[in-house]
Amino acid sequence: MQTVTAVAHRGDPYRFRENTLASLRSALGQGADAVEIDVRLTRDGVPVLLHDETLRRLWGVDRPLGALSAEELRGLTGGAVPTLAQALAATGDSRVMVDLCGPVGRRTVERTLNVVRQSGARDRVYYSAGAEAMLAVRAADPAAEIALTWTTLAPPRPALLAAVRPRWLNYRFSLLDRELAARVHRDGCLLSVWTPDTRRSMSRLLELGVDSITTNRIDVLHALRSHPVPGRSPLP
Repeated sequence: MQTVTAVAHRGDPYRFRENTLASLRSALGQGADAVEIDVRLTRDGVPVLLHDETLRRLWGVDRPLGALSAEELRGLTGGAVPTLAQALAATGDSRVMVDLCGPVGRRTVERTLNVVRQSGARDRVYYSAGAEAMLAVRAADPAAEIALTWTTLAPPRPALLAAVRPRWLNYRFSLLDRELAARVHRDGCLLSVWTPDTRRSMSRLLELGVDSITTNRIDVLHALRSHPVPGRSPLP
């Protein structure tokens, strides 16, 4: 019985390079319910999958993504950095968490949401980032599903929650304790966490009653789910 949503962080990065189509497909094959991807815009406004501002760490090219056109990006990486449209096609009917990276303005939000709409993926895509980005997403799409990323123990202001209307509150896993988990659920949100990679950390989070775990080790989480935590029920 499923008791927690298993989200693959940038795909399956222990087996394949993060945020590539091979990584996403591998994660789904390992039992992920959803894949988390990082989205940024090229210079000409094409949403692509890249976490960092530059290509240096993953591709050995010290060039900022924002200075490259989509065609230049393809040339520098052999076409291995997928567009958002390609990623949505590759994930079939699976859920996708789109993490909007870096400073997120209206252009990034509009281009990203347009690709999601054109791909027919609105019902399976949800968005994560901080308050400013999620306010922009909510303004652009009143029906969007949102996981508001929150990085402090101080709770989000009620006015912010009312404006963003997140389904999820998304916390770094090390912040979580029983009191915080209870507060999130009491406020009417589902609780997601990122990114525990050890069996011990995941087990603790399951015991605290989280609703979603985003991890680089989707195989470990999938194995843990074969032993449901007593008293938990499936997500609606």
